[in-house]
Amino acid sequence: MKLDSYSLKLCVLVIYRSPSRDFIQFLHSIDNILNRIYDNHTNIIICGDFNVNYLETNNIRLQLDSLLALYNLFSAVDFPTRTTNHSSTAIDNIFLNNKTNTDFSIQPCPNKLSDHDALLLTHNNIQLHIPTKQYNTSRLINEYTLFEFQSKLSYESWDFVFNSEDVDSIFNEFLNTYLRIFIHSFSCKQFASKHNTKPWISRGIIISSQHKRDLFVLCRVTKDTKQMNHYKKYTKILSDVVKSAKYKY
Repeated sequence: MKLDSYSLKLCVLVIYRSPSRDFIQFLHSIDNILNRIYDNHTNIIICGDFNVNYLETNNIRLQLDSLLALYNLFSAVDFPTRTTNHSSTAIDNIFLNNKTNTDFSIQPCPNKLSDHDALLLTHNNIQLHIPTKQYNTSRLINEYTLFEFQSKLSYESWDFVFNSEDVDSIFNEFLNTYLRIFIHSFSCKQFASKHNTKPWISRGIIISSQHKRDLFVLCRVTKDTKQMNHYKKYTKILSDVVKSAKYKY
């Protein structure tokens, strides 16, 4: 992919840092990777779960900032990405060159799959070639791949799950192992899409969905009761509109 405005190659790195791993070793690993790919013709964007809270100033954040600044990469997330009953942190982040990348926006996308929000980066400087055919991707799931998946799960000892006392570490280790086996067992297959699978989605629904996401972010920042009630009411109305659009279609 090339950037239309700057004729640069685009390189996206996705990184996860386990909170129980050595942080200095993590910095060395990132430094080695960036040292190999960094040049004046490559636009680098780093995203992922760094387990470094960017809502507060701390030593590990300063170390990470100092390293990435050497490659002209800076944090672009300044809102909570993981919210629980007891804490609100920004441990998921996106780092990019704020001089090369000037026209972009980042917003959280709650996916209800975990206590982490996904991050949606909209980059208006990038012009991509749109293929004439649209493709969908699905995983190959049948009796043979299911058997392989179950077999690999059964061979895991899961000692790191049962021997640890930290709930976050247990969940992260379990999820990493589970997803690794899942992705390896159920390979992806690409096929051409013959029609729009969601023709009932109108422009009004798209705009309202964006507004709902904006309200969600505002509620997290302000934690205002009236604002939260308004968000819940707006979400209920939008849900009814979506159901009605599906039904009418």
